[in-house]
Amino acid sequence: MAINQYEIVLVNLDPTVGSEIKKMRPCVIISPNEMNMYLNTVVIAPMTSQSKKYPTRVSVKHNSKIGWIVVDQIRTIDKRRIIKILDNLTKKEIEKLKSTLKETFID
Repeated sequence: MAINQYEIVLVNLDPTVGSEIKKMRPCVIISPNEMNMYLNTVVIAPMTSQSKKYPTRVSVKHNSKIGWIVVDQIRTIDKRRIIKILDNLTKKEIEKLKSTLKETFID
């Protein structure tokens, strides 16, 4: 299965520890396609349907619902955790995500 940056995929995040986001849930692929093609791991940001308006959360519409990409919970997972590909972010959502990633980790 080819995994592409900015796809929304269904991922089994269990087992987890402490405050890590758990369960099977949609996640956004953050890692670039060059990495996704050659490594057995991908970098993801989990999504949640309930969130406060934190500066590290990006609002998106998926499956006719509003949800949030949780940039403060980015993690690397083995591709075997991915159940299936669900959707893609829109161009506008990608721009907002990139801006939030830059603001959170670079500036």
